[in-house]
Amino acid sequence: MRWGLCPLGPGPAAVARSWGLLRLPCRPGWRGRTRGPLVRSVTGASSQLPSSSNGRYRDTVLLPQTSFPMKLLGRQQPDTELDIQQKCGFSELYSWQRERKVKTEFCLHDGPPYANGDPHVGHALNKILKDIANRYYMMRGSKIHFVPGWDCHGLPIEIKALSELGGKTQNLSAVEIREKEFTKFVAHGHAKAAIEKQRSAFIRWGIMADWNNSYYTFDGRYEAKQLRIFYQMFDKGLIYRSYKPVFWSPSSRTALAEAELEYNPKHVSRSIYVKFPLLKPSPKLASLIEGSSPVSFLIWTTQPWTIPANQAVCYMPDAKYALVKCSTSEDLYILAADKVTPVASTLKTAFEVISTFSGADLENGTCTHPLTPDKASPLLPANHVTMAKGTGLVHTAPAHGMEDYSVASQHNLSTDCLVDEDGVFKAAAGPELENKAVLEEGTDAVIKMLQAAKNLLKEEELLHSYPYDWRTKKPVVIRASKQWFVNIADLKATAKELLKKVKFIPGSAQNAMVEMMDRRPYWCISRQRAWGVPIPVFHHKTKDEFLINSQTVEHIIKLVEQHGSDVWWTLPPEQLLPEEVLSQVGGPDALEYVPGQDILDIWFDSGTSWSYVLPDCVALSQLPLPPCPARTAD
Repeated sequence: MRWGLCPLGPGPAAVARSWGLLRLPCRPGWRGRTRGPLVRSVTGASSQLPSSSNGRYRDTVLLPQTSFPMKLLGRQQPDTELDIQQKCGFSELYSWQRERKVKTEFCLHDGPPYANGDPHVGHALNKILKDIANRYYMMRGSKIHFVPGWDCHGLPIEIKALSELGGKTQNLSAVEIREKEFTKFVAHGHAKAAIEKQRSAFIRWGIMADWNNSYYTFDGRYEAKQLRIFYQMFDKGLIYRSYKPVFWSPSSRTALAEAELEYNPKHVSRSIYVKFPLLKPSPKLASLIEGSSPVSFLIWTTQPWTIPANQAVCYMPDAKYALVKCSTSEDLYILAADKVTPVASTLKTAFEVISTFSGADLENGTCTHPLTPDKASPLLPANHVTMAKGTGLVHTAPAHGMEDYSVASQHNLSTDCLVDEDGVFKAAAGPELENKAVLEEGTDAVIKMLQAAKNLLKEEELLHSYPYDWRTKKPVVIRASKQWFVNIADLKATAKELLKKVKFIPGSAQNAMVEMMDRRPYWCISRQRAWGVPIPVFHHKTKDEFLINSQTVEHIIKLVEQHGSDVWWTLPPEQLLPEEVLSQVGGPDALEYVPGQDILDIWFDSGTSWSYVLPDCVALSQLPLPPCPARTAD
């Protein structure tokens, strides 16, 4: 049967026909009959339609009859939302399901968000995804254990508190800052205000949690459990103190862990090519250069400010190196054979290769420090040397590089650091560099000194990725200092086995986590700030020794449980030590030890939250501390 449409005048029937709601025959002889649908008006919906034709099409719109409004205006939306939450008993859901008699319990530990700033979409994504998982397991018959918490220490809150004091804090130490009652008040107040904002939002979103028993990392009971975990790890050798190069933020005046860095791909460094004049050739090299003009080793670096701290030049033992003659200056240089052409191109000259030899032939040779003619820098083999960039020879400053420090440890080189906490040169760097910021005028001064010594071949700007402090958004340096570390190497095997029992989505995330552990043999957990949990260690006034044992830690834990961690800064040192220990270290009038000033990384704060929250772990964390004698620093 064929159907057609006939031209119709305006009206509901015409509109209905054009939509296929009512069809009539147009050919003679049609015997069928159709019945159009019943059209009713819709309450609340039709009133929202435009009345361009005096409402004559209203009855043609097919919608169900309902009193549900099309949209909520003004206060109607939040009021309706709260009304629904109250009627559905959202706030009582967690306590109701905890009272059920079920055989299984599902425990999801909530890693704490930072108590700084308003709630945002990141909070929503985190909390709602967790809530979906909790409700899923609840509907499958499990009892849910979900205790929310907040991370309340750290630099952003400290900076907020210090900003209220204005410029008065520039020359204050961490101890002096913490002792100020106003700083404590503002830091606490700032964290509490952020917590209330976030908590209200999370509850408003309908998150099912134990809101009446939330945890806070600045709570004295929480801090006490954290100190207990610290000592237990220390006693097992998993935490130690050592002098090592670490990422250091001059803008924050503290050490940073690798996880606290962000890389700026548009950072500009002043890269330089520098000559290290040969001082004492190896036997093989001596036979090659006999009777020749002076020879220099070529190195390239993007951190000119580290040149004053140079202690050696490293080479790759298995690589081929070349003795070349510069067509411009007639000088003789040594660099990797594979880098002859690209380096000559960069220096806008040509190199004539005189001879080649193995890197191993450089063994036992020395060169002259480019800024200190009477100082020798030995030539040393090293596995970290690559041919990816530079000259195949690496300038080595043990205080400013992890690989450099490793080389220094093997060959007993000096690891003295010439840079202080503010990122400026110390007096030991010399009068020309003292008090100059290493990343600014200090770099300029070093380059001018190299030019004056006639050991600078080229300087150019280099756009590359460089680590920044993720809080202050300013560049960091690598600087050797005494810090506290977690020994990741000893935990790695166990962690990898446990990760095999975890289901990752996507699966590649597991590989990324394992690779991260492989790259990090240790974790720096000490910070040189004020707003945090103190590392419970006492340092000798004149010797490189520190005091920590089960007696001292138990005494501090009791004080912190009762009064919070502020006691570390507000009580006199003799009250921080138990009487039996105090009598052994000089007594109250001649105390030989003082409280340390370092605090724990806030990631250690939140990383120990399980000891306070998870029910199965509480009993374990309450075990008495094992005895441990005082330790001497490494």
